[in-house]
Amino acid sequence: MHCFEKRASFIALWIVAVWAGAVIANQTEEAPDNTLPSLKSGQTWKLVWQDEFEGETIDKTKWDSPSYERRGHLWRAENATLNKTGQLVMETSKVGERFASPCLRTMGKYEKKYGLFITRCKLPKSIGHWSAFWLYNGSVGRVGNEGRDGTEIDIMEWPYRDGRVQHALHWDGYGKDHKSKGHVSKNEALLDGKFHTFALVWSPEEYVFYVDGKETWRTRDGGVCQVPLYLKLSVEIGDWAGDIKKAKLPDYFMVDYVRVYDRVSKSE
Repeated sequence: MHCFEKRASFIALWIVAVWAGAVIANQTEEAPDNTLPSLKSGQTWKLVWQDEFEGETIDKTKWDSPSYERRGHLWRAENATLNKTGQLVMETSKVGERFASPCLRTMGKYEKKYGLFITRCKLPKSIGHWSAFWLYNGSVGRVGNEGRDGTEIDIMEWPYRDGRVQHALHWDGYGKDHKSKGHVSKNEALLDGKFHTFALVWSPEEYVFYVDGKETWRTRDGGVCQVPLYLKLSVEIGDWAGDIKKAKLPDYFMVDYVRVYDRVSKSE
C-alpha cells in the first residue's frame, strides 16, 4: 500500500473512532428514559396521555399556565417556554423588583385516577426555589374522609441541593384539619446535571414512588385518593430552598416529557 493510501486509511479510521466515541458519550450523558417500573407477567404499560414538548409553543389544549401572586412572589406564564428542541424550559428569574417562576397544570383539560405518572427532567441548580411534579384538585380541601376524597400527591419536590428528593401527601385541606405524610429519598446522581425520571404508580390500594426507575417509597397513608386529579409542573420560590436573593439567576427546570400510562393486560 502506498504511503498516501495508508495515511488516508488512518484518517478514515480516526474519524470513525471519534464519531463512535461521540455517540457513546452522548448516549451515556443523559439518563435513559426507559425506566418504567416492572410489571407482573402478562401485564404492560399502555400510554394514555403525553406531552413531549415538541413544536414552538406550549400546547394550550393540554396546559393552563397561570399568572398571579404566589408565596409573596409571582407565578408568571411568560417564564415557561419551549426551546424548540423538545424540552419545556421553566425559568426562575427576577422581573423588575420581583422574583418570578412558572406553573403548568392540566386543570380543566385532563384529570386521571390511578395509573403511572412520569416525567423526565433536568433539575435546577441554584438555591431559593424548588421544582415540583405533582397531582392535585380542589377536593384536597374536603375534610372527613381522609385523603380518599382528595389528596395532593407530590411526586417530586427538589428544595435541597444535596441529592435529596421530597415525596409527600397532603389531605383534609390546609387549615387546622390538615394532615400530611412525607418521605425523603437521596440519590447523589441527581447532582450530575443530567436528565432523570420521577414517577408514581397510583393504584386503589397504595402509592409507589420511583426515581430513575428505582422504588423510593411505598405507602397507603391518607387512605389512598379515590378521585381524579390533574397534573402540575411548577417552580416554587421560598425559604424552604434557601434565600432566593442569593440565587444565581436565571435558573432553569428543564422537562423532556410528561407521560401517563394505564396498567393493562398484554392481550388488550
